[in-house]
Amino acid sequence: MAGNELRNFLLLSSRRIQRDVGSPLAKLGPYDSAHRGEKLPYFSRSSPRILPALECNAYRSFALYREARVGSTASFDLVVIGCGPAGEKAGAQAAYFGKRVALIERAQHMGGSCINTGTVPSKTLRESALYFSGLKQRGLYGIDYSLKENLTVHDFMHHEREVVDMERRRILKNLALHKIELVRGQASFEDGHTVVVCGADGTRRLKGDVILIATGSKPHRPSEIAFDDVHTFDSATFLQMDRIPKSLAVIGGGVIGCEYASIFMALGAEVTLVDGRDRLLPFLDNEISSRLRERLALLGMHFRFNDRPVKTENSKDGVRLSMKSGKILETEAALFAAGRRAAVDGLALEQARLALNDRGYIAVDENYRTSVSHIYAAGDVIGFPALASTSMEQGRVAVCHAFGLKYKQRMASLLPMGIYTIPEISAAGETEESCKEKKIDYVVGRALYENNARGHITGDTAGMLKLIFARADKKLLGVSMIGENATELIHIGLTVLDKGLTIDEFIEQVFNYPTLSETYKYAAYDGLGNLAGHKLREG
Repeated sequence: MAGNELRNFLLLSSRRIQRDVGSPLAKLGPYDSAHRGEKLPYFSRSSPRILPALECNAYRSFALYREARVGSTASFDLVVIGCGPAGEKAGAQAAYFGKRVALIERAQHMGGSCINTGTVPSKTLRESALYFSGLKQRGLYGIDYSLKENLTVHDFMHHEREVVDMERRRILKNLALHKIELVRGQASFEDGHTVVVCGADGTRRLKGDVILIATGSKPHRPSEIAFDDVHTFDSATFLQMDRIPKSLAVIGGGVIGCEYASIFMALGAEVTLVDGRDRLLPFLDNEISSRLRERLALLGMHFRFNDRPVKTENSKDGVRLSMKSGKILETEAALFAAGRRAAVDGLALEQARLALNDRGYIAVDENYRTSVSHIYAAGDVIGFPALASTSMEQGRVAVCHAFGLKYKQRMASLLPMGIYTIPEISAAGETEESCKEKKIDYVVGRALYENNARGHITGDTAGMLKLIFARADKKLLGVSMIGENATELIHIGLTVLDKGLTIDEFIEQVFNYPTLSETYKYAAYDGLGNLAGHKLREG
């Protein structure tokens, strides 16, 4: 849609906006501070401009205006179902190369669970928990803050609301910038090329040469568990609770479970983490997951491994969990974070000759193409690793393959894993366990935050960087970190991994002092000491 149309639409709306804000549209500021000075799309020098606070409403109104213009049947090069990280980036990628794109979203807000219920809200709550609890400062000054009584999640989520609103505005702006048709409603396949959308404006049919399914996933709710979203929650409803519980049971020792368990520990709740396996985060290097468990135990967390609830009973005081072992666990609230499945309800996949695999997800090949050659799927709907970062790239790779674009033709060979527990964890490449399984002759180098000046400055002396490299040629094989800024620092090791370089690369580089980045150099020195059979100290 041409820029003049957006301009005319805003001009027609100017009287209403002027009435709302009490000043002429032309006098409003030229930039949206949330986007670091980016000019609004489609505006000529003489065009009016809008305030950041009004941008979201203006684009939402413009999107609805455009939706009304979509006929009962319309044809597109690409039809995307779902506007989470994968859907948004895939649509923008195709539109950038001149493809006509329609994006369907049934939720009120764009961004999927990443922006609205999961990644962004939980990570923002994590930062608030660290700030208000003083947990970061305890290692510095021995400070132990006591949180005021009867705090609610809402009290801690003011900043989250600002961040989420900014991200929603960014997505709407990105769709408008790329001239993507936004169609609201429930999508369902009529046939392999036709998607029927039922929305507030009626029923529409969209035909796509290529279709991308990016509908995400949703928490699994076992039938034997009485979810009431008052005392017993899943990860999609957890942050809707109206208070910080004094006691909390977290069922599931995976990423979501460990993140929320550590966050609510920091908020002062008495947390019991339950998992049917014998360790946390079993896909991580065992030394890292053990170090996390030790750290959480020091903060007062309780663990129940090799057990799981078989029944829950809610009451006005909390939830009673009957365990498989016969034990009873009573807490004020319980979070079930033990499994997710593809969010494909209502899609009528069978009409497109598609079905879920035995894990409950859509199966794809290395190019994210399904068993139907022109239908692709990306993001959480295809399962592991189900990260926002990888979902974005999967969407881009999918559409580039679908249209034969010589651009983003493959995913990176190695993907970083970021886990926002307290302390945070990140990893890429091999672990000690995977090397043993593959019979790779390896050597380990470690660097401890307690031997790092910046570690002491920040108050985190429990962190560690672990390098795994080949004994024969010192080629880096894997990186694992736990501690402050682990999810940022991982990218240094990831670059060396991706380029197939040796640990000598860390020794040759000069790192700022004092920084946590220095741990790479000293982990490499430690590894060389292990390789030679002598060293001065551990880490």
